[in-house]
Formats: sequence, structure tokens, C-alpha cells
Amino acid sequence: MEHFALGHWLLVLAYLTSVVGCALGLACAVQARHAANPRHRMRWLVLAAISIGGVGIWLMHFVAMLGFSTPGMPVRYDVFRTVLSAILSVSAVFAGLVVVGGRAKFGWWRLALGGVITGLAVNVMHYTGMSALRVKGDFTYEGGLVALSVVIAVVAATAALWFAVFLDRLSLRLLAGFVMGAAVTGMHYTGMAAVRMNMDMNAADPAGVEVFSFLFPVFVLAAIAMAVPLCAVLMAPAITPSATAASAASASASEKEETVTV
Repeated sequence: MEHFALGHWLLVLAYLTSVVGCALGLACAVQARHAANPRHRMRWLVLAAISIGGVGIWLMHFVAMLGFSTPGMPVRYDVFRTVLSAILSVSAVFAGLVVVGGRAKFGWWRLALGGVITGLAVNVMHYTGMSALRVKGDFTYEGGLVALSVVIAVVAATAALWFAVFLDRLSLRLLAGFVMGAAVTGMHYTGMAAVRMNMDMNAADPAGVEVFSFLFPVFVLAAIAMAVPLCAVLMAPAITPSATAASAASASASEKEETVTV
């Protein structure tokens, strides 16, 4: 079993892919916290979930898996489970971002819960994606390394969300992207280190498709997934103290309306 069959440059590419997706997604999450109304807030959070879950997490996993091989034996992927892992990743990240970025008002419990959900989203994606892997034989996991991969993802994701929520400087928001990219990449390779292959030379060739057969459509979709939130962030008005106060007032009014309705 090899993790860098195409070279160690793939590790750098996977990490940078994650950094770009996470940094852009966190920028969308910041916009969501200062949105004028709940509808705009949800739109920003959807874009953030697509950027982080679809590009920062899922595409990073896909790029890293290009280097995975079992020398002399074929590796195949179940398309349905591969697509399912992408859907689960985006959905779980969206849930975590709703907790953290759903209101202008902030609470530490929101950060903690959002970090746990977002960190677990990384793990859900990874292990669902790994369930799509088909080899000549089967594989298991070492429990200790699996647990470590969960801790890495949750701690680093929480730290990245803290950066995005509390720090307004662009450079520090970019730093949040690097931190979250490290969480995703570190979790991936820790999870891969936990894999224990049980190969069977006499087994039939696995069913499924080769990774390079759906490489082009994946990167086309990834480009679209990046282009939409990137254009939205570039065209969004700058966040000013007055806009922050207005969004806080809007959130407060919304909470009061919910209270009266109840």
C-alpha cells in the first residue's frame, strides 16, 4: 500500500486545495454573520458549506487519494458512495456553520458545538469516502489512530472558526484557512495511517471505476463550486462597524419576534 505513488508533491497540492476552499468558505461565513437578513445569511452559509465541505474537505480527499495505490493490484471506487461522501460533507459543514454563523450575536457554546460538528464533518466525509474504496481483499482500521484523527479535526476546526469569528483582519482570516486546511489534511493522512490492508492475490478484481475516469468532471464541478462563492465574496460590500451594528440589531429584532411568536 502506497499513499504517495505519484510523488510527495501531491501532499502539497492536497493541502493547498484544502486551504483555498476553507479560506473562501470562512470568508463567506464572516459575510453571513453580518448579513442584513436571515435569507441572505442562509445564502452565505450555503456558499460557505460548498466551499469548505465540497472543496476544502471532499476535493482535498479526492486529490490525496490520487496517490493511493496497491502496487500490482487494481484500485476501484464505488461512484455512489463517493458522491454520497461529498453530499454528507457539505451537509454536515452547513449544520456546523449554522450553529456558529447563524446569528451576529456569538456565544462560546456556539463555537464549541460548531467546531465539533464541523470537525466531525471532516471525519464523516473521509470514512464514507473510504467505504467507496474497492481493492483485492479488505481493510480495517487501528482504533487509536482513528480516534486521533477525530481529535485533530475537531480541535483545528474549532480554532479556525475562532479565527474567522473574532479576527477582522484579512491576513488573520487567511491564517484561519491555513489552520483549517491543516486540520483536514492532517486528519486525512492520520486516517490513512490507520488503514490496515488485507490483500488477497487470488480474489477477483474489484468492481467500480478507476479514479482517473471521473477526474475531469470532478475538477469541472470543483471549479464551479469555487467560482460562485469567490465572485460573491469579491462583489460583497466591505464589512464596516455600522454594518456590524445593523446586523446585530437585525438579529436582536429577529430573536424578539421569535420570542413573541412563541
